[in-house]
Amino acid sequence: MAKKIKVLFSDIGGVLLTNGWPHQSRMAAAEKFHIDYDEMNILHDFIFNVYEIGRITLDDYLDTVVFNKERDFTKEEFREFMFAQSQLLSETLPWMIEWKRKHEHIKVISMNNEPRELNQYRIRKFKLHDLFDAFISSCEVGMRKPDPGIYHIGLGIAQVHPEECVYFDDRIMLVEAARKIGIQAYQHTDFESTRNLMESIEW
Repeated sequence: MAKKIKVLFSDIGGVLLTNGWPHQSRMAAAEKFHIDYDEMNILHDFIFNVYEIGRITLDDYLDTVVFNKERDFTKEEFREFMFAQSQLLSETLPWMIEWKRKHEHIKVISMNNEPRELNQYRIRKFKLHDLFDAFISSCEVGMRKPDPGIYHIGLGIAQVHPEECVYFDDRIMLVEAARKIGIQAYQHTDFESTRNLMESIEW
């Protein structure tokens, strides 16, 4: 007999919002602030994973990637540009908030790879507490998807079995990682398909 679904896990970037600091945003920053993109990107790749698991602060990241030489703009100006890159993706977030109001018995928990300052900004800016009951973010748990440990932390916090969960992510590799431990995971490609899938699930 199939177990009843108790928890919805969802990624944030690529599902509800744009990604926090993708290469498109870094390219836009390089153009706006007249930075050598290739140099900045090499340094970004070198240290961003460390930032994303909460080992360093945003100031540390910026000191390494951008402010390793004298600039004619301030760290605050660059930080504001970074934060402004976060945008709502289609109707997914408002629809899911309405969906949650009709399914109060389902716990909704985020599971995402994001550095702390961006994560906190996005939660506040887009009122993500209206949807999520808890946030399992790489910066808080010290590990990133697809590490199976982060999925096990989610199951432990929710106190559920893998088959009692549904999980959405836009990256198929991360969907497959969740499936390997028994979670019912699906790739988010667009609002319509995710809405239709969620409406077909027996919650």
